[in-house]
Amino acid sequence: MKFNRLIPELSVSDIQKSKEFYLMLGFHIMYERIDDKFCFLELEGNQIMIEEINDHWNVGELSYPFGRGINLSMEVFSFELIYQRLKENSYPLFKDIMYNEYMVDDKKYVDCEFLVQDPDGYLLRFTDASSD
Repeated sequence: MKFNRLIPELSVSDIQKSKEFYLMLGFHIMYERIDDKFCFLELEGNQIMIEEINDHWNVGELSYPFGRGINLSMEVFSFELIYQRLKENSYPLFKDIMYNEYMVDDKKYVDCEFLVQDPDGYLLRFTDASSD
């Protein structure tokens, strides 16, 4: 297994509920430590770790929505499939599909993306990899 050099670890209030959400999106469990309520997940090279709150890493009190001030951007080829799974499960989107333009030096990039919050309020931004 190859680990990314940066892997966010999210403290979650209910490991089972969070696992169900991420599996519904299409993530795969790469490994888990059940006794520690920890799970390592991957989707098309996007890696995250989730662990039920245990006070080992907390720097302050957690309250919903967790992760205020950050969004996790993930480029995926299964963009439409993830979107459909959310719709089929009546899961609310934070921002529906939209096109955003970003300038990098003299080049303009146009991303097709949508945003959703996980059960603890972490903001996930999915970008369509096939629109490159």
